[in-house]
Amino acid sequence: MRFKLLAAATLTAVAIAPALAVAKPLTVCTESSPDGFDVVQYNSLVTTNASADVIFNSLVSYDEAAKKVAPALADKWDVSADGLTYTFHLRPNVQFQTTDYFKPTRPLNADDVVFTFSRMLDDNNPWHKVAGASGFPHAQSMGLVKLIKSVSKVDDNTVKFELNEPNATFVSILTMGFASIYSSEYADQLLKAGKQVDLNAKPIGTGPFVLKSYTKESIIRYDVIPTYWGPKPKIDRLSYAITPDAAVRAQKVKAGECQIALSPKPQDVADAKQDKSLAVVQTPAFMTAFVALNTQKKPLDNQKVRAALNMAFDRTSYLKAVFDNTATPANNPYPPNTWSYDKAVKPWPYDTEKAKKLLAEAGYPNGFETTIWVRPNGSVLNPNPKAGAEMLQADFAKIGVKADVKVIEWGELIKQAKQGQHDTLFMGWAGDNGDPDNYLSPLFSCNAVKSGINFARYCDPELDKLIAQGKETSDQGKRTKAYEAAQQIIHDAALWIPLGYPTAAAITRTNVSGYHVSPFGRQNFGAVVVQ
Repeated sequence: MRFKLLAAATLTAVAIAPALAVAKPLTVCTESSPDGFDVVQYNSLVTTNASADVIFNSLVSYDEAAKKVAPALADKWDVSADGLTYTFHLRPNVQFQTTDYFKPTRPLNADDVVFTFSRMLDDNNPWHKVAGASGFPHAQSMGLVKLIKSVSKVDDNTVKFELNEPNATFVSILTMGFASIYSSEYADQLLKAGKQVDLNAKPIGTGPFVLKSYTKESIIRYDVIPTYWGPKPKIDRLSYAITPDAAVRAQKVKAGECQIALSPKPQDVADAKQDKSLAVVQTPAFMTAFVALNTQKKPLDNQKVRAALNMAFDRTSYLKAVFDNTATPANNPYPPNTWSYDKAVKPWPYDTEKAKKLLAEAGYPNGFETTIWVRPNGSVLNPNPKAGAEMLQADFAKIGVKADVKVIEWGELIKQAKQGQHDTLFMGWAGDNGDPDNYLSPLFSCNAVKSGINFARYCDPELDKLIAQGKETSDQGKRTKAYEAAQQIIHDAALWIPLGYPTAAAITRTNVSGYHVSPFGRQNFGAVVVQ
């Protein structure tokens, strides 16, 4: 009898163990629809989260814990002594996703890497013009057309990048979402069929999830890839429930309709901390919220006018009302925990009378009319767009500036802002890898005016020279000197009204483990477990 009882207990344990290990689906409440899934065409974090973070991989990734670049599709790389040649050795037997519309005949190889970059950099590549008016904003703003001399296949598992000049940021740039690697075989199939638009609607990557379906403004569904080369996700399906209203996202996670709610309002975070069924995950973000001033629009082309607008805004009241003091006051383009942050740069004082005096000196004693552009729904970088815009509008009115608030849907706002249609614009930026250049090149270089991401539309030869100097050497001391000078120019030119450095947070159900909030706003669900 003892033997039979023991056997029964063993069988029970065996029966229970698989049940405990069964993967469950994960639903994430997100703030808006992506622009598309062809990530190289776009620059919004929402699009990166929906594409690069789940569907694709890049040659290298950024290890947030170790704070350094780590292997991804390339398991190692070599750099020549002169810093001009980078040779990447691809991980063997990495499979592209198989769907009902594409079945790869081979693993990832160097042809895919060459295609990925040729498409962005070579005018003669048949895919170069497919992006249309949007172009390739990150590749252009980061100056890759000028930087990269050639990308060539050494053999199936080896690819070589030759640069025109040394660049200390090159490998870290490749961690960005736009550097995701595409299948040249899939691209050839689409080109032959005349279905180039499918690259944006039906993406194929090497990532852990494959796109299953997408309904705009509603839901994105992904399946787990069983052949994924890395650690297999511990969930069996992933859904993004697109929920623009932050309060509704908080309600949905409380009701169990989603297990993670992104970009909550500060008050929702405070409430969640009091709810035993919920947990709050947060970290200081490598992000900056700001109002961009379009220097190509009169009278914002006048530095005194821009300085006056800076002095007119009560940033302290703004941070209290909109961020509930969960953001620290911003002064420079990137947060103070970044190396090269210049503490010597002093913020513009809040001084209405001095602001009026500056306007008079600029030839606008009675003020002027302008517009304030803002998105309709909240995000980490702007939890309450309407309230913030109205506060800015009221402060401008105190110095005689009449501002009309324009609430524009996110996708259209980005599209028009990249074309320079705005006057003043509530915007934010999330860095990708902790390098200061991840702010300076895309937001303040002359190349970035052409790509549209330089929302101040400001091209200054001296500033451009300093940004370039900061990339020429790996000597952090020399880079810091160039970047400190750049920060002073940016401040003195009053290109932005800096707002705050926010805290990145998410609300989760307590049955969720393994989820971490990235200071860069990226999403990684590989280790997430839903009990």
